[in-house]
Amino acid sequence: MRSLLFVPADNERKLAKAESCGADALVFDLEDSVLPERKPAARRMLAEYLSSYRGSSQVWIRINDLTSGELLKDLAAAVPMGPLGIMQPKIRGPEDLEIVSHYLDMAEVQAGREAGSMGMLAVCTETPSAVLRMGELIGHRLPRLKGMLWGGEDLSSAIGAGDPRAPDGSWRPVYEYARTQCLLACHALEVEALDTVYVDFRDPDGCRRNSEAARYDGFTGKVAIHPDQVAVINAAFTPSDDEIAQARRVIAAFASGAGAVSLDGKMLDIPHLKGARRLLASVGA
Repeated sequence: MRSLLFVPADNERKLAKAESCGADALVFDLEDSVLPERKPAARRMLAEYLSSYRGSSQVWIRINDLTSGELLKDLAAAVPMGPLGIMQPKIRGPEDLEIVSHYLDMAEVQAGREAGSMGMLAVCTETPSAVLRMGELIGHRLPRLKGMLWGGEDLSSAIGAGDPRAPDGSWRPVYEYARTQCLLACHALEVEALDTVYVDFRDPDGCRRNSEAARYDGFTGKVAIHPDQVAVINAAFTPSDDEIAQARRVIAAFASGAGAVSLDGKMLDIPHLKGARRLLASVGA
């Protein structure tokens, strides 16, 4: 997934625009963008919308967290809607993912869906516990987990801090640490590594630079908060023709079977070959 667009489930105008935005995935939100008194209405509106959804974007639903009192209501409503999976916010550790996975087992049975068919995305840096315990995820079997994303605002709120960004827009050390933890955990688990939002949706150049930096660092996709960001993010996470051509040249250079080769005056070894293969695989080549 290059791009994921959050869509408030109780906003008719934003629901109507979502289908044509071109995002790889749509994350219909029952959590932070929906006021508590609006959550029942959001579930009804989303069910009606998805009953006639014909878009090409993957459908995910962000549910409320385990402590909210809304999670079971969300799952009971969401699973029959047929999404690819759910996004679980504010996890505190691997046990939260395991508990919700068990809830999904029951919800799939009740909805007549194939057991284990629904995936999970996790927001893994919204609580101090989750950041400190990130490495524990690697020791657990989490077959539903398809990707994780990080964010700074909820963590800042959880620890009573101020703006997580410095005046120049860079992340302050605590949040850079959380970002790095998320990135490494995703690759250790071999799931999608999804970068957080670029909050200024009126700054496409900033979004492009931010997205390109995230891809360079190893993220596989990024979250959008406005439809106008989707095309920018998709472009940033799509290898260019020059990158594809160079990857093919690298692979061709290893055709002799040597473990180290010279190309354009530079010595390349097996990690370069693996990187070239990974890039081509990302575009189905």
